[in-house]
Amino acid sequence: MRRGFTPPVAFSHLLLTEHIGAGALVVDATAGNGFDTLFLAELIGETGQVIAFDRQKVAIETTKARLEKCRLLNRVKLIHDDHQKIRDYISKPIDGIVFNLGYLPGGDQGIITTGPSTLKAVVAGLQLLKSGGLMVIVAYAGHPGGKEELTTLLGFLQGLDGKLFNVLHYHFLNQQKTPPQVLAVKKRVGG
Repeated sequence: MRRGFTPPVAFSHLLLTEHIGAGALVVDATAGNGFDTLFLAELIGETGQVIAFDRQKVAIETTKARLEKCRLLNRVKLIHDDHQKIRDYISKPIDGIVFNLGYLPGGDQGIITTGPSTLKAVVAGLQLLKSGGLMVIVAYAGHPGGKEELTTLLGFLQGLDGKLFNVLHYHFLNQQKTPPQVLAVKKRVGG
């Protein structure tokens, strides 16, 4: 059977499925419309926990409704705050963290994630990651501010010590539109 390459968001979910299991403590740094939060809540089972952040109240409300509909709200703690403040709420080591950057689909496209705040959240997330933990970032360069945010992240992630972290960059090179790119960081065992 001939198929195309795995689309970026599906690829991010594939990575998470391979690394996150029942009982995990994971963070959705950008809850948005709740799709990643729901996906993580299914992965972590009844004994795990998802902590989901979003600075927009409408995103928290939408995510809550999505989780209630699927009867998974009891697995998730929703926090109405900016992802750069992760360390204000979490001190325990985490198994994974996911970012889906840009703007809230269907929301105000003028409210976006930015390089400086996202970089703070990424640094905090890496500090919290357990040995063997995974960070997945879906970055969109096609909207105003998106390219700058991606450039900031690439510059930082390329400089991570290869003895401590493995960094992956999954993206299409020849597309007319600007598809999202996936950045994944795995904290090496013992790192």
